[in-house]
Amino acid sequence: MVYNNCLFALLLIFASCAPASPSRSEYALGTVCTVTLFEQSKDSVYRDIFARIREIDNLMSVNIPSSDVSRINAAAGIAGINVNKDTFTVIERAVFFAEISGGAFDPSVGPLVSLWGIGGDDASVPSQEEIDKTLPMINWQDIELDAGTHSVFLKREGMALDLGAIAKGYAADEAAALIKNAGIKRAIIDFGGNIVTLGEKKDKTPWKIGIQNPNERRGLYFGVLQVKNTDSKQTIVTSGVNERFFEKDGVRYHHILSTSTGYPVRDGLLSVTIIAANSMDADALSTTLFALGYEEGVKLLGAFQGTEVVFVFEDNSVRVTPGADFSVIDEWFVRK
Repeated sequence: MVYNNCLFALLLIFASCAPASPSRSEYALGTVCTVTLFEQSKDSVYRDIFARIREIDNLMSVNIPSSDVSRINAAAGIAGINVNKDTFTVIERAVFFAEISGGAFDPSVGPLVSLWGIGGDDASVPSQEEIDKTLPMINWQDIELDAGTHSVFLKREGMALDLGAIAKGYAADEAAALIKNAGIKRAIIDFGGNIVTLGEKKDKTPWKIGIQNPNERRGLYFGVLQVKNTDSKQTIVTSGVNERFFEKDGVRYHHILSTSTGYPVRDGLLSVTIIAANSMDADALSTTLFALGYEEGVKLLGAFQGTEVVFVFEDNSVRVTPGADFSVIDEWFVRK
């Protein structure tokens, strides 16, 4: 299961022929967030976008002691915490994904993420005893929500939320809304692997997005996704085994952790890329489908009309849903 605040960019946006104002980048949400506004761009819009991103980060980061999430975690088993509407919205949606996935996606996975520490300086393989002690703390059904007061209560001491698998998607949607409200027709948002394309290119050709080769370092892609939208937006989100990992005794341990075994998920998948209209849902869904595996993931996908997926397997085979305009360009990968 992926829960972190530091997903690295998995998608490479091919250069557009259309002129753009210089992109703006800031570090937030555990990654480098880049926004490119084509034509009509204004410094004030960039300022508003990044102020909104920082606001969401300050509310939802587990690494900020004063955040809503940190306050919820500190009060686990003691009391409910009244939180900002944004935080409540994201937690409520995270619980929805936990419910429909039978807990494969679970925002209460925080204790397990902390135990492994993948992506930090102290990453290590925990003992089975440590894992067995931690797993009972992970249970989305012990998250109590009160929509009337925007209160969140973790019923047992030691529980902890981590919204790293959904908060960036929410932030990307909010950034897109600000851009649209400013009257800007074309833009690209890249929040470390959560990409949103707004409008269409000046020459009317599709946006071309390279999908990261999950066997290689960042920046090497194995296929190209073409996305075309007019007044709407499309989001592309990937979860994969090469985002964050460490190696011990020749074994790679990635950060997509199973809430049932407590170990990195091993289900034959290397990466899952979601193409959809809503970035928050795509963020959560990429993690959910990876955690469920291909067969169960495809079953769940039926509930999300208009959503397309690119599955990459350990044998370098690729399966793509019918509506995705995707081409394999690396001979080591085979589309089935």
